[in-house]
Amino acid sequence: MITTLDGLPPGVIGFEASGKIAAEDYRDVVLPALEQAARSGDIRFVIIMRDFDGISGGAVWQDLKIGIGHLQSWKRTALVTDIDWMSHLTNLFGWMTPGETKTFRLDQKEQALEWVAE
Repeated sequence: MITTLDGLPPGVIGFEASGKIAAEDYRDVVLPALEQAARSGDIRFVIIMRDFDGISGGAVWQDLKIGIGHLQSWKRTALVTDIDWMSHLTNLFGWMTPGETKTFRLDQKEQALEWVAE
């Protein structure tokens, strides 16, 4: 499940994901916000992952389409999580993501928001 974060700095969109991520989460929650951010210029994206029970094949496809659809618009992505393997993979493969990518621990959420908004 993915829910929208409120009260973020101007120009930043953010989400909290938990449990199993489905294609509908991307289609109904993430994609509309990304489309709006891309139309206004830059995509500055924060995702908080407290727990993770997997991702559907359709969600993986939606994730790939989202990244490719607006390559030039992505400026910064912050992953906020205490899930070690997720942080390690993001640090290893973040260079494949458009824009800058950085990971933060859950207790560093405010730092992540400041960084992504810069």
